[in-house]
Amino acid sequence: MGQEIGAAHFRHKDFLRFDEALAAETDLLHDRFEQGRFAQAPPVAGLELEAWLIDRDGHPAPLNQAFLERLGSPDVVTELARFNIELNVAPQPLAGDGLARLAADLAATWARCQACADSFGLKVVSIGILPTLAQAQLCLANMSVSNRYRALNEQVLRQHHGRPVRLDIAADPQAATAGCPGHLRCEHSDVMLEAGTTSFQAHLQVTPATATRYYNAAIIASAPMVALAANAPFLFGHALWDETRVPLFEQALDIGSRGGLPGQSLPRVSFGSGYAGYSLAECFRENQARFEVMLPLALEGPQERLPHLRLHNGTIWRWNRPLIGFDAEGAAHLRIEHRVMAAGPTLGDMCANLVFFYGLAAALAHDREPPELRLPFAAARDNFYAAARCGLAAPVAWMDGQALPLGRLVQETLLPHAAAGLRQLGVADSIAAPALRIIDARAASGRTGADWQRRFVAANGADFARLTREYAARQAGGAPVHAWGL
Repeated sequence: MGQEIGAAHFRHKDFLRFDEALAAETDLLHDRFEQGRFAQAPPVAGLELEAWLIDRDGHPAPLNQAFLERLGSPDVVTELARFNIELNVAPQPLAGDGLARLAADLAATWARCQACADSFGLKVVSIGILPTLAQAQLCLANMSVSNRYRALNEQVLRQHHGRPVRLDIAADPQAATAGCPGHLRCEHSDVMLEAGTTSFQAHLQVTPATATRYYNAAIIASAPMVALAANAPFLFGHALWDETRVPLFEQALDIGSRGGLPGQSLPRVSFGSGYAGYSLAECFRENQARFEVMLPLALEGPQERLPHLRLHNGTIWRWNRPLIGFDAEGAAHLRIEHRVMAAGPTLGDMCANLVFFYGLAAALAHDREPPELRLPFAAARDNFYAAARCGLAAPVAWMDGQALPLGRLVQETLLPHAAAGLRQLGVADSIAAPALRIIDARAASGRTGADWQRRFVAANGADFARLTREYAARQAGGAPVHAWGL
């Protein structure tokens, strides 16, 4: 989905041709899984960070085209809206000091982006949902210049059969914020609602032998990760979920799947339909069987590179998404994309989240008794949505029927697990220990980005421009969010 395309409109024959190619490539991928023909390298980490361009008053600045032209970096690219950008850095091995190099590369790219933004009189800010964002700004005039975005909009509207996109998001009663309505209902006429969400995505390259366990581990880890990284409590002046990105993204692309039992349609943005069983090939079979093709491009290149399958997978946004990639020598590899974390509040916070996720995923994936046998998928899914709604205060079910608040679970159980997983991965203690201290302090205080934003508005009123400016200043200061004052 990150590549430019040559057409924005399609005909019926394009879909028929693409369906045929997708079926053939899905069979090829199944054979590749059966034969284990994937790279066997040690675990590799990667990331993507989405960010906002804002003006001096804290409002979205739709200038990414001029910004990117001046920046001139292939590592920083467009996002759907003209006020968003995406930062990428080279992946690194998890062992040793690889995560420190990943963090250093991200910091260097971020600094270049801030310097470029300053030359326009702008700032770059990393936050799940920009508090000053207005619904009227999510319009086609603010769509980035790209055929792929126009095509995506056309196909989403086609699959909606002309119906408007409807949002209906209600806050938990305990999350009421003075001066802000707690229930948002609205309609929108295009795909641009998706541009209201920005995330910090973790990538983990795994081997075929460990892929299923790591994928299931990422699913189980989603509840604590979405709560620890929660940074999106406000949308269009409403105080909603701690991580309002979740319902916003799901409802913005609320297109049900085909097939399955009555009442079991699977949305294109979802927590998925279950744990993986024999291999990640199941996810790609499900993609082919249940999801209508959205961008039926005529793709060139060898069938072995699976171009149609990979594009189709890029239009299905599971919160944990399996990916197929190829290195420069043409060897295929497996990655898991963990999509639940919001962008921000600081680079240090995000890198601590990354370290904690990799450690927790490794501990779960290598547990002697697979945790997916001890925690039903339905419980993992319910935990995720409870955590997105209520953050670290959410009550969750854990292994063998244990139930407790999520913040306490993080401190008492998950932090020791993550520390053990990081040791197993060979991550240097000089990287692991400081990161886990940040997570511990955040869980103990309950001070996530979402919590700080709510407290700021409670203390200072619903002045979202001021909130954004104060947030950006603290982000630039670099102190972790649990240490931020009001």
